[in-house]
Amino acid sequence: MQDIKEFTRGELAKWFEKQNMKSFRAGQVFKWIYLRQADTFDEMTDLAKDARKLLNEHFYIPRLEIESTEFSADGTEKLLFKLVDGNYIEAVLIPQKDHYTLCISSQVGCTQGCKFCLTAKGGFVRNLTSAEIISQVRDARRHLAIRNCGQKVEPLEQPKERNVSCPNLGQLINIVFMGMGEPLANYDAVVKSLQTITESDFGLKFSPRRVTVSTCGLVPEISRLCMDTDANLAISLNATDDTTRSMLMPINRKYPIKELLNACRSYKLKARDKITFEYILIKGVNDSDEDAKRLVSMLGPIKSKVNIIPFNPHEKSDFKRPSPAEVSRFVQILLDRQVTAIVRKSKGDDISAACGQLRAKMKMITKVD
Repeated sequence: MQDIKEFTRGELAKWFEKQNMKSFRAGQVFKWIYLRQADTFDEMTDLAKDARKLLNEHFYIPRLEIESTEFSADGTEKLLFKLVDGNYIEAVLIPQKDHYTLCISSQVGCTQGCKFCLTAKGGFVRNLTSAEIISQVRDARRHLAIRNCGQKVEPLEQPKERNVSCPNLGQLINIVFMGMGEPLANYDAVVKSLQTITESDFGLKFSPRRVTVSTCGLVPEISRLCMDTDANLAISLNATDDTTRSMLMPINRKYPIKELLNACRSYKLKARDKITFEYILIKGVNDSDEDAKRLVSMLGPIKSKVNIIPFNPHEKSDFKRPSPAEVSRFVQILLDRQVTAIVRKSKGDDISAACGQLRAKMKMITKVD
């Protein structure tokens, strides 16, 4: 038995053809799974009984188990998902003015070893499958609808009752691959999952302009990404010189700043698009006036914008968060030189806000038990 979410619609259409069935059945199945949030093939009443029987013999439609949640006073909710093999991953629902952004994971743990990141402290276990990546989005959308709208999504009575949007309370609109793991280190599964996430007629229907893939700087995969998807690109930069960046991010020893920026300059962007550079501001490490001025010079030739992220302290790091005045000074240097820069407002400070914290807590509980 196989998780049917591992199939793109094109792959499922070919599977139906091999079973001597019409390929358009794949679109029907996708609508039930992703738009009506069906959990069984028996619910798919516009499919013939023989088609449903065949699907039941070969596939299933699993959910991720929500092991626990943490809710912030600002509305941010962190979800700890338990995978079928007992491992844990995190996703975060972030409220905006009239919609939500979902931050999702691409790996269980991470191999990159960035000094400021708690996920790296927990070690690397494995890559997520494309189905597990998709499931975070599908299941978070359902969770959000139940939580905010009180919609009854099971058991199924009429197909229209499986429409889990909630326009009055905000919809899930943005997806960011900024959770646990390095997305481009799990390249094939991430790109495959994006096909279903951005499938406009039968899939999860997210606009590619509303999906962002963040990377620490895997240069060969950056060059491939613009050919394989229309998702937005974000670069975790975090320093303006190789010595500091290599200390913070070991990947810089393999792909130093010059190579990374060359890849960004050659990245094919659509007319209105920009590459986002994420810059975690760490007190006394990368927050000097000279750092800000170098950042301006580095990004000059690139269509870009900068997200300044004041460091989110956690118990396994000695790094400190700059004061609000220090953050403002750094940002003002960028703005005065016509660099598009914003301070990313911290969400969920009163819960396990840093990536990996909720998973780390669960690992500690499991060891104690």
